[in-house]
Amino acid sequence: MDTMLEARPQTHQRSSHNGQEASLWSSGFRMKLEAVTPFLGKYRPFVGRCCQTCTPKSWESLFHRSIMDLGFCNVILVKEENTRFRGWLVRRLCYFLWSLEQHIPPCRDAPQKIVESTRVQDVLSGRAPGGAGEGQMSNLVKKEVQRILGHIQAPPRPFLLRLFSWALLRFLNCLFLNVQLHKGQMKMVHEAAQAGLPLILLSTHKSLLDGILLPFVLFSQGLGVLRVAWDPRTCSPALRALLRNLGGLFLPSEANQSLDSSEGVLARTVVHAAMEQLLVSGQPLLIFLEEAPGIQGPRLSALGQAWLGLVVQAVQVGIVPDAMLVPVAVTYDLVPDAPRDVHHASAPLGLWRAALAILWSLRSCWGCGRRVCVRVHLAQPFSLQEYTSNTRSCWGSRQTLEQLLQPIVLGQCTVVPDTEKEQEWTPVTGPLLSLKEEDQLLVRRLSRHILSASVASSAVMSTAIMATLLLFKHRKGVFLSQLLGDFSWLTEEALLRGFDVGFSGQLRCLVQHTLSLLRVHVALLRIHQGDLLVVPRPGPGLTHLARLSAELLPAFLSEAVGACAVRGLLAGRVPPEGPWELQGIELLSQNELYRQILLLVHLLPQDLLLLQPCQSSYCYCQEVLDRLIQCGLLVAEETPGCQPACDIGRQRLSSKLLWKTSGDFTDSDSDDFMEAEGRYFRLSQQSRCPDFFLFLCRLLSPLLKAFAQAATFLHQGQLPDTESGYTEQLFQFLQATAQEEGIFECADPNLAISAIWTFRDLGVLQQMPSPEGPRLHLSSAFASRDNQEKLEQFIWQFICS
Repeated sequence: MDTMLEARPQTHQRSSHNGQEASLWSSGFRMKLEAVTPFLGKYRPFVGRCCQTCTPKSWESLFHRSIMDLGFCNVILVKEENTRFRGWLVRRLCYFLWSLEQHIPPCRDAPQKIVESTRVQDVLSGRAPGGAGEGQMSNLVKKEVQRILGHIQAPPRPFLLRLFSWALLRFLNCLFLNVQLHKGQMKMVHEAAQAGLPLILLSTHKSLLDGILLPFVLFSQGLGVLRVAWDPRTCSPALRALLRNLGGLFLPSEANQSLDSSEGVLARTVVHAAMEQLLVSGQPLLIFLEEAPGIQGPRLSALGQAWLGLVVQAVQVGIVPDAMLVPVAVTYDLVPDAPRDVHHASAPLGLWRAALAILWSLRSCWGCGRRVCVRVHLAQPFSLQEYTSNTRSCWGSRQTLEQLLQPIVLGQCTVVPDTEKEQEWTPVTGPLLSLKEEDQLLVRRLSRHILSASVASSAVMSTAIMATLLLFKHRKGVFLSQLLGDFSWLTEEALLRGFDVGFSGQLRCLVQHTLSLLRVHVALLRIHQGDLLVVPRPGPGLTHLARLSAELLPAFLSEAVGACAVRGLLAGRVPPEGPWELQGIELLSQNELYRQILLLVHLLPQDLLLLQPCQSSYCYCQEVLDRLIQCGLLVAEETPGCQPACDIGRQRLSSKLLWKTSGDFTDSDSDDFMEAEGRYFRLSQQSRCPDFFLFLCRLLSPLLKAFAQAATFLHQGQLPDTESGYTEQLFQFLQATAQEEGIFECADPNLAISAIWTFRDLGVLQQMPSPEGPRLHLSSAFASRDNQEKLEQFIWQFICS
């Protein structure tokens, strides 16, 4: 960057700010980046180990130390060496030759095996509910079975697969700088596949491109044709037909009908038979656990849970002895998206619109040089049978958010109940309806467990770090020289917390590349001293930066929850604008910290926290407190006459302390709170602590401020109204507030939906039936203005201005 600035003529310094900015963006920001070597030589953690509590045997298998040193490979980098041939012609045709050499196992008789399966034959013969019996009716049902089966899947066509792989390889090389995959993670998946058990890959869903990128990656690594469970809502009939021939699966709409519907019974029977045949054949299956991008709603996908329920039921009835589950995640510098006139979330994507989206993506890459990096993450596979047998023993009683928090918000109670929160926003639909309630609970908790593992193994990309710095640390602008230091600091903090980063290379080149990707939302201004001033553009672009920064939140979530809880504990004692030294005088008891953390954990949505079902809230509170101590924000205060907290030599080790079952989340956990009654902490007085404390608090500010503004809007909103209508009302209010106060990171429709659903669980809003459909009403408990203000104050105590 320095050489770039020195080479500029002096006449550029006297140009307008727009001219300066255009010239700064126009050169020096198109470069090839390496993403293989560790960033700045720092330790790069190996992420993706499975849960040691739920699957201890799987945790020990499929992993050895040597795979950590295997490094990365660029999946889309295909050269002459990747083929069996050599020569100058091979170097020009290597993509085509590579696609011809990929092995595609045949599966032509799969439809016939599905029709001849026991489930389908019982329906055809009339021995099962929804059956037809003999005669002409049986032929009609058989045609209906074939029609439903044709809607679900089709035999993959090898020629079409090879042609599509060749075209996709060229497209990905034009769109991305690289697609990185850790060889050690791939080796674990290969070893799991060699065990002869079906592989079920369960992935996050950042882009519609995931559905074709992940099959290509695994196809190129020798795992065969990956069957992908697509969402029918996102694809037109023509696109669904193409994807079926490429290995796609689609759930028929009849499968979502009621349990007593004959059409629904028939459709679910065919779906079960198709899944059983797929598992027996050993073909890998990809299921998306998150909703498709652009669809507003719960984070966990109801369709993904329905497909996972089919796998669980097939293993339970003994169709296959076991299945290996692999959490998967894909992270992008910037998620590839199509222009608004090409694709809408409410409209299915057709072939014509898909072609326009591809052309638009190529044009944006070639015209602006905005080629991004991608990381594919494959976590350690684990046994479904082992998880099922171990996790059922950890299920305990739960209460709703209304039972847990409403008495405390209204001042009717001060004690937090010693139980877990029950919050489930994803509806139970499709084949999952036919399972027993206990199995439905197993599928929901398993999907949350796997999604938490996928998020934990995702790498932090450079755009997430840059967006976080600009939004929460340097909102008014920062010099490039200081930004370089802060970028390195935040990268190191993420690595120290066990999260990998999806980039490497020289620091200055990385920052330049990241700023070029965010050029729409960032302004560069030259100052007289020769440095650059980086300023986030005010306006709706801050909402986009907030979405990017959310990718970094899991790395700092525990500390952010703890910092906001400390802020709430000090809210009634010290003025928020008071000096840090004054706040450091206050003693904070461990019991008070536990209680405040627990209140915030209950308030925050499960879709944000993604706590693993095997971890209790009280264990998470202890983890949060430990993180605050480890990062130096809290220091233990030794009271006179008491034994020092670090002196464990004279403590009596009773049997209950020596032997405590890790999975026991009963009243025995409260013993730790009784023993911690005399422990106190203070805020550290180190010079770096005030800024770091504010930084952590601000990470949760978009969500908490949206909740607070939703509480303010209660007396202004027009109720009763439908859920979608009230969501639109609240979103318009958030947008109006953003224009007035500049809090654009809160003007997000997903935050509006989270606020409404949280208030519904809290008992603030009630959903009542009506002739026009369910409508939201303001509950009697919060009809008064005083109780609405109590709710607003309860939320604001966790927000640091």
